Amino acid sequence: MTDSKIRIKDIAERAGVSVGTVDRVLHKRPNVSPNAKEKVEKALEEMNYQPNMYASALAYNKTYTFHVIIPQHEQIAYWEEIEEGVKNAQEARRDFHITAEIHHYERFNVNSFKKTTESCLQAKPDGVVIVPADLESTRVFTDQLHAQNIPFVMLDSYMPDLKPLSFFGQDSFASGYFAARMLMLIAAKEKQIVLMKFTKNGYVASKQQDNREVGFRHYMHDHFPDTKIIEFEVPLDGSRSLYNKQMEDLFQAHPDIHHCITLGSKAHIMGDFLLRTNRRDVQIMGYDMVGKNADCLRRGSISFLIAQHAFLQGYSCIDTLFQAIVLKKEVNPINYMPIELLSKENVDFYRRTQL
Repeated sequence: MTDSKIRIKDIAERAGVSVGTVDRVLHKRPNVSPNAKEKVEKALEEMNYQPNMYASALAYNKTYTFHVIIPQHEQIAYWEEIEEGVKNAQEARRDFHITAEIHHYERFNVNSFKKTTESCLQAKPDGVVIVPADLESTRVFTDQLHAQNIPFVMLDSYMPDLKPLSFFGQDSFASGYFAARMLMLIAAKEKQIVLMKFTKNGYVASKQQDNREVGFRHYMHDHFPDTKIIEFEVPLDGSRSLYNKQMEDLFQAHPDIHHCITLGSKAHIMGDFLLRTNRRDVQIMGYDMVGKNADCLRRGSISFLIAQHAFLQGYSCIDTLFQAIVLKKEVNPINYMPIELLSKENVDFYRRTQL
């Protein structure tokens, strides 16, 4: 007998209990004696019963609200693709009455993060997707989520001590290590390279980029210890004229530089400068299939890009909450995204929305 033909009545007859008792066991409701529960579970095992979780969830007709808490951004492709993935996942599960609300906080602003997370807690969502701030601020929030039995998925930066339901993002250390290795395939004979870092108030844009730098420097230390790494810090919210002045000064001070790298998505800022100033002997490597990055890659000022599959990350976070909360399924606790290398030869074949 296949589980599609197994009726509650059949289970009740085999277990020697009422239909109501079987229903309470299947839906994990109270007021079932240990003896009756044991009989029902034995019958289910003998009959190889596998419940149709989709049908059960649809029949339950409950609404679910998931909150997605991410940094504010101004048309940064990585975050835009995250949001697009979230909205796509919501649409894919519309029959289950899923709503995904996106809330933003100002990165590096503890009060903004606190205000956003407090508002989230007051709304009592069924699940949360969170891009962490600093560890302690995030811990205050996640401790309250645990206390209220609200599952949460971490995106972009992994903090295992906070015990999320799941995590989606690249293995940042491995990604930085890989980036260094790819860069040095073409820069192996260089005596110095530039590490361009976008900062705000003295901090890089994310913990993820910090971890990438650890991986990057680990590779360089092990394999190219004599290659000098010149740190080049530029403000995250700088103007084009400021960037131009800083880069002019950089190359005037270091005329023998031929290769640069940034561990974020703004390689195009230098790439565009190199094209406008006709510096054909310099290239930069970076992250993300941003439109401007792709253009510089095709025109030769960017050597490589590492793709992050941001759309897939956003989609998967919502789908994981759906699987765990609505369908009551176990989910993978750690989900590392692929580390893919894009060059001008394959960039046009990369599908950023591929599932």
